[in-house]
Amino acid sequence: MKTSVFSKRGRAPVRLGVSVLAVFAAFPALPVLAQGQSEVVLKEVVVTATRFDAEAFTLPFGVSVITKDDIARAGVSTVNEAVIKLLGVPGRVDYYGGGDYGLDLRGFGSTAGSNQVVIVDGVKVNEADLGGTRLAGIAINSVERIEVLRGSGSVLYGEGATGGVIVITTKAGRGSARKNSADLYAATGSYGLNEVRANGTLVAGGFSLDVAGNKRQADNHRDNFKSNVEGSSAQAQWSNDWLRVGASYANDSLDSGLPGSLTAAQYQANPSQTTSPNTTGSIKNTRQTLFASAELGAWQVGVDVGQRTKNLDSLSSGVSTYRSDVDASTLALRARNEAKLGNLRNALTLGHDQSDWKRIVPGAFGSVSQQKTSAFYAQDEVTLSGGTRVTAGYRSENIKQSDTFTASTNNDQTAWELGIIQPMSDALSIFGRVGNSFRLANIDELGFTTPGAVLQPQTSRDLELGSRWKYAGGRVELRFYRNNLTNELGYDPTVANANSWSGLGANVNFDPTRRQGLELETQHDLSKTLGVRVNVGVREAKFTEGAHNGKNVPLVAGTTVALRADWRPAPAHSVNAGVVWVASQHVDFNNTCTVPSYATVDARYAYQWRNVELSLGLTNLLDAKYYTQAFKCTAGVTNGIYPEAGRAVTAAMRVAF
Repeated sequence: MKTSVFSKRGRAPVRLGVSVLAVFAAFPALPVLAQGQSEVVLKEVVVTATRFDAEAFTLPFGVSVITKDDIARAGVSTVNEAVIKLLGVPGRVDYYGGGDYGLDLRGFGSTAGSNQVVIVDGVKVNEADLGGTRLAGIAINSVERIEVLRGSGSVLYGEGATGGVIVITTKAGRGSARKNSADLYAATGSYGLNEVRANGTLVAGGFSLDVAGNKRQADNHRDNFKSNVEGSSAQAQWSNDWLRVGASYANDSLDSGLPGSLTAAQYQANPSQTTSPNTTGSIKNTRQTLFASAELGAWQVGVDVGQRTKNLDSLSSGVSTYRSDVDASTLALRARNEAKLGNLRNALTLGHDQSDWKRIVPGAFGSVSQQKTSAFYAQDEVTLSGGTRVTAGYRSENIKQSDTFTASTNNDQTAWELGIIQPMSDALSIFGRVGNSFRLANIDELGFTTPGAVLQPQTSRDLELGSRWKYAGGRVELRFYRNNLTNELGYDPTVANANSWSGLGANVNFDPTRRQGLELETQHDLSKTLGVRVNVGVREAKFTEGAHNGKNVPLVAGTTVALRADWRPAPAHSVNAGVVWVASQHVDFNNTCTVPSYATVDARYAYQWRNVELSLGLTNLLDAKYYTQAFKCTAGVTNGIYPEAGRAVTAAMRVAF
């Protein structure tokens, strides 16, 4: 069984990627297109997805960045919404009504959440079960920046990072340019929406205190889908010219009705109806963090210690039907040394990650599940005199898992990567990266297999090629990627299983699969008053051997396009609008049923009067009838549908102090 990214059956797509990059690199005349824009210069993009600050233009992989200004102009209310609308990442509606969407960075479908890592202020917040990471619980008014690392982040972030990494930095977490400030926001809108947010920063010398709070109530677009979201956070820190220390606390809660899925007939007749009028649920999260960073000569060092809880409760007619309590702790140590060796510049990053995750399900049929991880990693960057930068990284990780109903496991896994970026000019560079990544079955996957089956670790051989071009007023990046996966983990409803009440369905190791695609990301300031942002993704997710050979992996859209424009027609006036188009995707393994393609349009007008901003926003402007989540195929008909909302209007006021 071949897994090399350079296998015979993979040569054509690799040649395609190389050809595209060669064409891209052969455009010395392209800057002519930017003439007339010399008065507009985009800022250099600095990211922290590499564990320490780095210029995005110098990295051998793609990182997309959403700033707090991007968030404010688009008027988005959650991290998920920002990533979907501004970057065109496909999203699937969550079963709860709190604005959560499952994000799929590189075509993993229903297991996307298990193949990407989420970091909040340096702390990994992924769950070790199928519960997912609740990004919508992070107050959007506290977010400074969202970074999306495209492709494997396994060397720096470990298990489950084949699809990528989402790094969220709060305004307090950034810890720079601190000043006294406050911000109040209030909104009302369609579907019974009422929302308030507030945040403030107090600075005294090297000390600063950040606080934030939010409350959102909505009836939402279906019966029994009313939700109430609340959250608050506080962070205190002290810093001088070489040291920064602090502590933070955050909590969020969601109470929501659970309307259930619809058949195709129900969806056509009345998409707002419910099939479970008495079912509700609640999620409560807390996060505590201690952190410190210091510059010690040629060394930068940092430590983040985190502890969090998650309490989930599903109820029917007020009686609990399922409850789980999660308690997790993390430790992240990192250090970076920069040195010059003759004409060479060397940067060495070392780190240690440790986590302890425990879930208790109470009751007569309850369970106790636990996962412990310990990892060490190293990454070295060498920059030659001509600007060529070569990177090499390695990670060793031990993962122990235990559960009341399954045998304990003890796995040792490794990840490695080699990368290079070659400047072709001051404005143009090409890059490439190869490596491997891995993930293990999570606690829930281990608990539902065929009799006697032992799920093996999932591994992937990863390849990425790309090119970047920047000019006065804009930047363009094109990427080709490929992941060849062995023993991919997932749920197969077609497998015979004596442990299933229906006789079918189990978590399995699939026969070999492949992910590959092209990503185009552009940002242009066409003038001082008009800017555009375009993200295009063309992806393929296929089974390459076995019973499903040649079939598409379910719930993966082959193409996505996101176009966004920001226009300031006159002083104090601004218009921000965008279009997102997502191609159709299959629901089942036989590729018989589909989720139809859809396009959504949103727009926001804002007027600034002194320190007050008044805005009017419209989502799903054309009132498209569509859905992003479905999980059943019955006699060629798509069922198990979770409808999306129609047109909605939001009026808001923001006051800054």
